[in-house]
Amino acid sequence: MAQHELIDQTTYDPNRLLDALLEKMSLKNDAALSRMLEVAPPVISKIRHRRLPIGASLLIRMHETTGMSIRDLRDLMGDRRTKYRLSDAQGKPKPAPETNAPAALH
Repeated sequence: MAQHELIDQTTYDPNRLLDALLEKMSLKNDAALSRMLEVAPPVISKIRHRRLPIGASLLIRMHETTGMSIRDLRDLMGDRRTKYRLSDAQGKPKPAPETNAPAALH
């Protein structure tokens, strides 16, 4: 099974982020963290053991529940990527539809 590119980064440390969330929210353990983030406990375990990267939806959920900025959350986990691009087509304007109708005469 191929690993996600983020997991392969040498600076990536999801435990630092998870531990910071535990401290900030005054939680006792990962089970309490999973309840706060509304994810199954195995998700937190897989992230801790680097079998699952922290995805965008979970990062947004962390932002919503803690009030921390996405940038701060990414810095805590060691994600140093500066840009995200989901696909080459994303963000490009759609081509204007061509019309074959003749111009109206006045």
